[in-house]
Amino acid sequence: MDYREDDAVAACVLFRDWSDAAAERELASHVATPAAYEPGKLYLRELPCILRVLEPVRASLEVVLVDGYIWLDARGRRGLGAHLHEALGERVPVVGVAKTAFAGSDFSIPVLRGASKRPLYVTAAGISPELAARYVRDMPGKHRIPTLVKRVDRLSREA
Repeated sequence: MDYREDDAVAACVLFRDWSDAAAERELASHVATPAAYEPGKLYLRELPCILRVLEPVRASLEVVLVDGYIWLDARGRRGLGAHLHEALGERVPVVGVAKTAFAGSDFSIPVLRGASKRPLYVTAAGISPELAARYVRDMPGKHRIPTLVKRVDRLSREA
């Protein structure tokens, strides 16, 4: 997501296999005046934007990878990814990759990639968190952030 003065840009990169180093297709969507940020309710701002960019490919999705947490605590308080999983009818697994830990996120699976000493934090809905963590760990890219995760961030800023 890239927030601008009057709109936001949501982007996605589509790939066929977790081992793919390049996107098969890239999509970006401008969303006029997204909802204001509310602490603890990021999903109200980001979910409509994500659903908009996924709309053209929604029927063919097998898994969605999001920047952030699926669950916000071990009791199952829903984060952006859980809300997305629900919005997709709970038929598409959602994997969350967060760059920072927060108090109460010790349930997430830390994943070290490359030579980085700082982990990514993986959570999941509709797929086992352990399997999701393995997929994220093995994604292409020499550094902490997988290549395709970097690409989607760049795409949202460039669109």
